[in-house]
Amino acid sequence: MDEPIDDETFEDWVFEAIDALPPAFRERLGSVAIVVEEWPTDEELRRLGVPGLYGLYQGVPRSALGADYATTPSRITIYRGTCQRSARTREGVRERVIETVHHEIAHHFGISDDRLRELASGDHAH
Repeated sequence: MDEPIDDETFEDWVFEAIDALPPAFRERLGSVAIVVEEWPTDEELRRLGVPGLYGLYQGVPRSALGADYATTPSRITIYRGTCQRSARTREGVRERVIETVHHEIAHHFGISDDRLRELASGDHAH
């Protein structure tokens, strides 16, 4: 990528992703913290058995019983380095950030990776 992306621009894209959510979802985000870190840790990658990570959701999904009483707030981490490395253009990185924020927020609402793949492929029969 030819032009570096500053912290403020990257964070603006995270806010843009949140602003693009339907109001019903925005209103129910609750106390979830959304943070930006440079890279996932080796331990996170090992624990999840993945070679790389754009984002990570940690917490109690809103769909779980007692989610409102969870002792620790949910946390979404967006990995800046991985997102930047995934695209050749600023617009490509922006799209990756927005997609990743939406993906992790979906987990916050209890939507599984399998269901997200179904929705992305247009298979709404389930």
